[in-house]
Amino acid sequence: MARTRAARRTIRHTAALGVAALALTACSATGGSPSGGSAGGDGTAGGSVTLVTHDSFHVSDGLLEQFEADTGLTVTQVAPGDGGALVNQLILTKDAPLGDVVYGIDNTFASRAIDEGVLEPYTSQVPAAADAEPYAPDDSGSLTAVDLGDVCLNVDHAWFADRDVPEPATLADLTDPAYRDLTVVTNAATSSPGLAFLLATVGAFGEDGWQQYWRDLTANGLKVAEGWSDAYYTDFSGGGGGGSRPIALSYASSPPETIPEGGGEPTTGALLGTCFRQVEYAGVLAGAQNPEGARRLVDWLLSDAVQADIPGSMYMYPVSSAVDLPEDWAQWAPLADEPYTVPLDEIAANRETWVREWTDLVTG
Repeated sequence: MARTRAARRTIRHTAALGVAALALTACSATGGSPSGGSAGGDGTAGGSVTLVTHDSFHVSDGLLEQFEADTGLTVTQVAPGDGGALVNQLILTKDAPLGDVVYGIDNTFASRAIDEGVLEPYTSQVPAAADAEPYAPDDSGSLTAVDLGDVCLNVDHAWFADRDVPEPATLADLTDPAYRDLTVVTNAATSSPGLAFLLATVGAFGEDGWQQYWRDLTANGLKVAEGWSDAYYTDFSGGGGGGSRPIALSYASSPPETIPEGGGEPTTGALLGTCFRQVEYAGVLAGAQNPEGARRLVDWLLSDAVQADIPGSMYMYPVSSAVDLPEDWAQWAPLADEPYTVPLDEIAANRETWVREWTDLVTG
């Protein structure tokens, strides 16, 4: 349920604030080291490896402990913020890297991390690497896809049914006066879902048309929240926090979290005609103290055990074709058949400009 997601995010954020080290122990979901090298940074078994992540990283209890037991490595986690903050910190510290391996760079920021030289090429040889390959941002081998998801608008079914108002279906619908003051999204300058949604509108209306769409959306009473939690839990009427707006930016995977206790259907739904496909990557950091341990962690993220855990722990879809989705996801959380996309080179060339223009148009 949504409350579970909130609790998990709070726990993860608390851990991030302290740039905390979670020294955990454990065992066998590893993909092993294709190079056959030592796990330790000092050339012996054991040692430590530091994983730099965004603040939503989470796996079920026991998985990381199993990896540590299998490899003899001790894993420390550092989480400097959300996906955007993560890339910024990697760039600012590239001469003295925060860690050995990164997880959580997404396709909206992948080109920036690659261009800034914060990553070292690595090609995993575990079976799921073949499933990850089509999502690679380029052919440099700098980043390995781990999971994916669709950032989409969600609606509160009961709100629309109670008022006999048809639910919107498209981005254009949101500018109709019938939906005035009903939508909340997140800030494209401070939130990775917000940036993804901005890119959805670029994909939908083109480089010369997205600005007018946002003018129309703003004129129709759009609200912009700083982050996903504010939009979903405070402003969204379907998020459990008593909000007043029945349309909120979230994910295609969000609806199963709103299935009531003892119920059979979610109280919310994702508008699959409004989605942008987000892919999250892992990579070895240039200048890593323990590059072999970093490679093992990339392999581990592609292991069957971690891939099967991703839907329940991080609300994303695994890249591996060898694992089955949870039953409620298969029924209530399909990915969009035709999500909006923007080529990575166009994102790289225009991201800063688009965000600056969006800020001027929408938040002043």
